[in-house]
Amino acid sequence: MAGISIWQLVIVLGIVVLLFGTKKLRNIGSDLGGAIKGFKGAMKEGEAEAETKSIEKKEDELAAKTAEKKEETKH
Repeated sequence: MAGISIWQLVIVLGIVVLLFGTKKLRNIGSDLGGAIKGFKGAMKEGEAEAETKSIEKKEDELAAKTAEKKEETKH
């Protein structure tokens, strides 16, 4: 009997609603949802930026190798 029963969750939810009210809980929920959405957007943006930097680095390395080969063929 270490688990939490459904009735215990209902009682806790009832107490929370009485303490904060439904309007405040709704505002907290929307604020939390907005924060999560912003976090996900920032994560996607960061991943895209990292991928772009990786591609640019590979292009720079390729350009350097190409320049080296051109120098070798001149001599």
